Amino acid sequence: MALREGVGPFGALRYTARDLATRARRRVTTQQETQLMVLTPDFATRPVISFQHVHKTYPTGTEALRDVNLEVPEGDFLFLVGPSGAGKSTLVRLLIREEKPTRGKIFVDGIELGRMKRRKLPYYRRKVGLVFQDFKLLPNLTVFENIAFAMRVLGEPDHKVQARVAEALDTVSLSGKENSYPSSLSGGEQQRVAIARALVHAPRFIIADEPTGNLDPATAWEIMQLFLRINARGATVVMATHNREIVDLLRRRVIAIDAGQIARDDRSGRYHEDVAKPQVRAQ
Repeated sequence: MALREGVGPFGALRYTARDLATRARRRVTTQQETQLMVLTPDFATRPVISFQHVHKTYPTGTEALRDVNLEVPEGDFLFLVGPSGAGKSTLVRLLIREEKPTRGKIFVDGIELGRMKRRKLPYYRRKVGLVFQDFKLLPNLTVFENIAFAMRVLGEPDHKVQARVAEALDTVSLSGKENSYPSSLSGGEQQRVAIARALVHAPRFIIADEPTGNLDPATAWEIMQLFLRINARGATVVMATHNREIVDLLRRRVIAIDAGQIARDDRSGRYHEDVAKPQVRAQ
């Protein structure tokens, strides 16, 4: 299959996620080349993530999500934005099957999450890399041990663990920090470890909930560069954020949520304040 190349903004090369997979089988893409790549999601294909008339009401009566419809193609990079309490974190929890919708259906790779058996959840979550605002590192384990933890639990062989952890550390530019403990690292370094942990299973999806919320602006931008590089290698990225500056600068897809509903869907959007009136600008 031939690569469909074209010049994107700022001289970047445009690829679909399928193109990246083909290229990965042929040869290793250099870091410099990866930084120039911009994935072009194919909205004409079947989405890899689909929310269909999803509602979420908690036992207290709080209606967190109302009739949410959302389709995410492979290789997309989208920001979930909106005020606190709008429903962003609920959407993320549903996506990782931490919770089930009250009504409606959620499909990932053609599988309905609400019907997934509990015993199959670990296999599903291997496809998903999770990154949180507060890092969630184990303080008594080294960087290497934190990243390798899930692989060890699953009984992966040592040679595979060593190779995957080394690759993940190289991706986040932390080679040489294997024996350090979280307390000796800066906030930015701890978030890099958390990203490496998310990458160690080579997931198809990265779900990030406020990953730059505890970081200064310069470090936040460095972390965003990592997510862009991961997306350029073919992973689909869904990120909930309040970081207006980064959203406005990157001009990726923006899903604005307000009062539990999707108020706006821009394929090249800004953060925007006014999300009160439902509208879709994805054409």
